[in-house]
Amino acid sequence: MNIGRIILSSILVVGVVAVIGGVVVGLAATAAQPERQEVVPRPTAVFVTEAEPTPIQLAVRTQGEVTPLTEIDLVSQVSGRITYVNPSFVNGGFFEAGETLVQLEDADYRLAVTRASALVAQRRQQLIREQAEAELAREEWEALGDGEASALTLRQPQMAEAEAQLAAAQASLDEARLNLARTRISAPFDGRVRTKGADVGQFVGPGARLGRVFSTDRVEVRLPLTNSELATLAMPLAYQANANDRGPLVQLSASLAGETRVWEGRVVRTDSAIDPQTRTMSAIVEVDDPYGAAAEAAGAPLAVGLFVNAEIEGRSIDYAYSLPRSALRGSSQMFVAELDGTLSIRNVTVADSSAERVIVTSGIEAGERVVTSPLRGAANGMLIRALGPDGEPLDPEPEAEEDAEAEDEVEAIASQAGARTR
Repeated sequence: MNIGRIILSSILVVGVVAVIGGVVVGLAATAAQPERQEVVPRPTAVFVTEAEPTPIQLAVRTQGEVTPLTEIDLVSQVSGRITYVNPSFVNGGFFEAGETLVQLEDADYRLAVTRASALVAQRRQQLIREQAEAELAREEWEALGDGEASALTLRQPQMAEAEAQLAAAQASLDEARLNLARTRISAPFDGRVRTKGADVGQFVGPGARLGRVFSTDRVEVRLPLTNSELATLAMPLAYQANANDRGPLVQLSASLAGETRVWEGRVVRTDSAIDPQTRTMSAIVEVDDPYGAAAEAAGAPLAVGLFVNAEIEGRSIDYAYSLPRSALRGSSQMFVAELDGTLSIRNVTVADSSAERVIVTSGIEAGERVVTSPLRGAANGMLIRALGPDGEPLDPEPEAEEDAEAEDEVEAIASQAGARTR
């Protein structure tokens, strides 16, 4: 009796479980499956600038130091004690061409001139006497002699000796006068004193260095140029300016006393050889009258030893694009934002570049939008959204109705799935 009840209860439990399982399976089988929504990738926002063609004047920027075109050591050619030094003969002093800078004691040299002058007078009188005796010998031979007189009879050797002695005496006088003039030491140009090496009372000998001076009529600046910079300037390695080609214009600038000063010069030649250390070729720029007219124009002289920045005028391009340096990717690529919202990677020809700008001659077209902001994982066809310099989108937003329909559809699907689950 008990066994029968247990069996009956077990059968009832199994049946109930089977019925519940069947109901669950049926509901799961008949329930509508939620539709899988495709995820649309969001476009990447990028800043762009419009490519506008314009004539471009290329330029090369470099640096160099101002040096004098003419600089010499002031050297004594004779010996003597210094008796006078020009007040301008000090470090940084200005002087004029031919102005006495140092005077040596000249008493001995004046005496030498006097002795040489006396000897010249003596030799001249000897020559006069010899000329008279030779004339007398010629007259006597004409009166008493027979045939042709010998050179000795006419005293020609004595005449030649007297003339030679007079010439030697005259040379000694010229030498004495030259040594006397050399006691007065000057420079053949207007200039400035770089260093002073002697003073009053000092005895100096021939070859003694009294100081170092340089000319102020012109200075030069050596500007190192790479091979690509020479190409930008369209300048040959062996360049020399002439009357028909005055050379590229150069703007030299430096900060003096808190203000930027600018001087103008011209490239007059290139260096004779490539620097073996830097592998660059130097262009020589000259500036006329750096302490006069050039100083008045700039408001300050172009002082020797000054380190300056230089901008050299290069070749002209009639049709090119000047873009921010950030637009260049690698050495020769740019990203262009197409009107359909996709990215296009272009190979471009770069004519010149600096830290701020890049000059492109081909690879992009007028009016195209060039990407200037960083962009990771760039690929052709990538979805992007172009923004102007102010950060505003350049293309219209998707219509609000389409956004609303998409939101309603998503909400409906979510509600249906929830109801069926319940």
